[in-house]
Amino acid sequence: MDEKAYLVMAVEQARKTMQENLGGPFGAALVDANGNVFVGSNTVLGSHDPTGHAEVNVIRQACEANKTHDLTGSILYTTCYPCPMCLGACIWANIKTVYYGCTPQDAEAIGFRDDFIYRYIQQGCTDKEILELKSGDRKACLALFSEYQAMEKEIY
Repeated sequence: MDEKAYLVMAVEQARKTMQENLGGPFGAALVDANGNVFVGSNTVLGSHDPTGHAEVNVIRQACEANKTHDLTGSILYTTCYPCPMCLGACIWANIKTVYYGCTPQDAEAIGFRDDFIYRYIQQGCTDKEILELKSGDRKACLALFSEYQAMEKEIY
């Protein structure tokens, strides 16, 4: 199959859950390194979970099926350019290629905040009206980091 066929799968899944009032017009298909195909959609409304984005949901499916957190060699197809959270999920999962349909501006035009979040990040995350980031007990947290480092566990 080609990129259009995978995007059609993503669109169809998004349309289904959108019509069921489970989430917005966001769908994703992921093809892993072995050629397995996973399809998911946005479930924010149905799951009452703001992280229930299509990309995150399909990454979770693929990771669970493959019993790994590393999706190296996978390709993601999504109905919209990934939001900052979903871009982060792609990067953490080692997905190197993402095909997308709509843009952040397209999402903003129908009321979604993707582009708004991008602007917040580009401006250095300093607008306290949006989110105030405060430093806490760094010393205690550094001790935890040192413990992890001493255990010589996997870094991901």
